[in-house]
Amino acid sequence: MTDPTDLVAEIEMLEEKLAQARASITRRFIGQTRVVDLTLSALLCGGHGLLVGLPGLGKTRLVETLATVMGLAGNRIQFTPDLMPADILGSEVLETGADGTRAFKFIPGPVFCQLLMADEINRASPRTQSALLQAMQERQVTVAGEDRALEPPFHVLATQNPIEQEGTYPLPEAQLDRFLVQIDVPYPDRDTERDILVATTGATEDAAHGVFTATELLAAQHLLRRMPVGDGVMEMILDLVRAFRPEDANASERVKTMVAWGPGPRAAQALMLTVRARALLQGRLAPNADDVIEMAQPVLIHRMALNFSARARGDSLSDLIAETTAGLSRTMAAA
Repeated sequence: MTDPTDLVAEIEMLEEKLAQARASITRRFIGQTRVVDLTLSALLCGGHGLLVGLPGLGKTRLVETLATVMGLAGNRIQFTPDLMPADILGSEVLETGADGTRAFKFIPGPVFCQLLMADEINRASPRTQSALLQAMQERQVTVAGEDRALEPPFHVLATQNPIEQEGTYPLPEAQLDRFLVQIDVPYPDRDTERDILVATTGATEDAAHGVFTATELLAAQHLLRRMPVGDGVMEMILDLVRAFRPEDANASERVKTMVAWGPGPRAAQALMLTVRARALLQGRLAPNADDVIEMAQPVLIHRMALNFSARARGDSLSDLIAETTAGLSRTMAAA
């Protein structure tokens, strides 16, 4: 059994390295602290992230910077409707040797990396999306009937344009659920945008530097799972996830009349991991109720859907999550 003193020392050392990583990332991806923290949380938890934002907001720059800072070998795939599974997974080719013998040789695709940027993932056909889904969930791919493992760490950071739907294929619910968090990338505020202009339009730019290695990231992921979570935080996670299931007896009338289907147990698992990651990034040894409130939106919003009536009225999942989370927080504070 791990000595609690040793665990505290390990967590504090990791917190110092994470502070260095954040500082290095924000030299190139200026401002947007919440976006940076959520992407780091996805990597610390060993999961995948879905970046949702308009073109030109720095999503590609963020992923490239993350690969450098976290010491990961990265690849980028620009998804298009004609992209085939073999284009991302790889394929077997027939080679003829110098002695005239012929044999099949496997040529790995870009998915064989440690950090994959799947750019505009919803432009790929369902067939290609399902091939990526296997890689995301099982950490392996199947080519020519043979399973080929993806060496850890393996993470997918996918991007999606929230307004352009022409020529796209909406991601199936099963694939959306495999993303640990949905990270909304907003416009920067005026001061941040001024800093971006100054930093990126001169003769030189600040460069990110490596802080982690792939081995250190794997160790951090293991350490995160050893962090304690109090019973109160665990009960809050359970209450929150179950509050969005319309068939649950304790769900509010608004949830019952608005939500078509709610989050499953994987959402609770994601919250248990991401609240620990947020505590680490905030310099704390264990998560609290504030972490649950802050992580509710990115963990839950892509794991539930409004029914037809709610969509017709123009209701918002974001508003419902914020309202329900605030109500649960008030109830806990009054208890």
